[in-house]
Amino acid sequence: MEDKLELFLHEHLQKIIPLSRDAHIAYFNASISGKPEDYEKASQLEIEISKVYSDRNDFKKLKEFKNSNSIKDQFLKRQVELLYNSFLSYQMDEKLIEEIIKLSTKVEEKFATFRAKLDGHSITDNEIDDLLKDSTDNAELETVWKASKSIGKEVWEDVKKLVQLRNKGAVELGFNNYFEMSLALNEQNVNDLLNLFDKLDKLTRDEFIRLKNKMDKLLGNRYNIETEDLKPWHYQDKFFQLGPKIYDVDLDKFYAGKDLVQITKDYYDGINLSIDDLIEKSDLFEKEGKYQHAFCTDIDREGDVRVVCNIKPNYKWMGTMLHEFGHAVYDKYTNRKLPWLLRTHAHILTTEAIAMLFGRFAANAAWIRDVVGISEREMKEIETDSYNSLKAEQLIFSRWVQVVFRFEKEMYSNPDQDLNSLWWRLVEKYQNLKKPEGRDEPDWASKIHISLYPAYYHNYILGELLASQLYFFIKDKVLKQNDKSLVSFAGEKDAGNYLKNLYFAYGAVYPWNQLIKKSTGEELTPKYYAMQFVEN
Repeated sequence: MEDKLELFLHEHLQKIIPLSRDAHIAYFNASISGKPEDYEKASQLEIEISKVYSDRNDFKKLKEFKNSNSIKDQFLKRQVELLYNSFLSYQMDEKLIEEIIKLSTKVEEKFATFRAKLDGHSITDNEIDDLLKDSTDNAELETVWKASKSIGKEVWEDVKKLVQLRNKGAVELGFNNYFEMSLALNEQNVNDLLNLFDKLDKLTRDEFIRLKNKMDKLLGNRYNIETEDLKPWHYQDKFFQLGPKIYDVDLDKFYAGKDLVQITKDYYDGINLSIDDLIEKSDLFEKEGKYQHAFCTDIDREGDVRVVCNIKPNYKWMGTMLHEFGHAVYDKYTNRKLPWLLRTHAHILTTEAIAMLFGRFAANAAWIRDVVGISEREMKEIETDSYNSLKAEQLIFSRWVQVVFRFEKEMYSNPDQDLNSLWWRLVEKYQNLKKPEGRDEPDWASKIHISLYPAYYHNYILGELLASQLYFFIKDKVLKQNDKSLVSFAGEKDAGNYLKNLYFAYGAVYPWNQLIKKSTGEELTPKYYAMQFVEN
């Protein structure tokens, strides 16, 4: 049976490896060009990949391998588990799969090329962010915020149709809906996550309310309005997912005029996780038609890892560069001797944790001292406020993810309900924001993850929990720095070596929960997140 399985895997990989590589290259090219023909090419390659995974005969063989008690080799057994889950999601009608891919590509293209309109002129996402952050004109803030949501009107019908199509396929495969199916095929389940999110809600609620009351007083003064009149556009970002800067520290000034690419390169080189080769193939600055967000893609699982960014010399993009190249080093340093199917991260949340672990350093005063180059005196001056700023970001973000996770769960359970009202009920409950009077727009559809990356967003906060767990493990156990002072890992090759050898190298050999236990000695726990951002 193992010999038959090895032959099956060999034949499968001969088909999927070149297709996967070509698809990743096509998507990378489309995201930086914005050209319809490039998106069409990427879409066609996704369809070709889907045909491989939708093969009924191959799935039947996989099912036999999975249910057999004859596969004893650990690596073969794990490959069957992962491949079975990958195939299962494609065992719906081929025409349905193709319809989903084409519609997804259409929505993706709309997001990539969308530019909000302000006074008849197009403005980029970076410009929207700057206006929401810097303007004190209440009318302008309202106009800009509403303009940023206008993509929702353009895509919501397509997104709702996508939800219905995904659900149709999931029901065909024996699941209640696509959301539950997606979690199951990623080795998670709804009830476990709900329990965790309820605990996180309880853990963060009181501290968040205390923080938001303080924030509202400051914002009321800033905009010269009563706190009860504050609206979502007063919180200085499109979704109140990071929140306003209420502490007396201007993190942007430390990055103004700086070469963020060089800073990122030097930092990762210093911890023995070189990214020189990755930077050469990445696309890091704004251009017309280019995808406005950021992502990392592993082209071939052979070391060709690329990052897309739209760098401006500010705190946001410093954090984004550290974040995306956190993904990149994970992909680069996964053990190349592993079978191709296991030569990737263990789970979405395990790679998000690394990205977040490093992305946080942009607000870490010790990191700014050690890497960007401020004096000890300057570090002491900003240490408290920069920490409080990061703490506020984390608390605000944890509440925002509550909204997205619970909205997605309910949307896939019943896509025909009043989604606009559902969205604002959750926003009001978990973010304490007031819905603008009379507003009935598909604001939920303006969040790209809800539209295009379903059942994914909850992994961001799971990644944050794990990032804290890894931070304390490296600080206390690897570097033996057991006091409460901030650390940056700058120049600490042992930190990079730990991640390289006892985390990245395992690839997908173990399920995510086993990897965490193996690498940190504990299962995933929110206690370190609380130590870092709630109890301090």
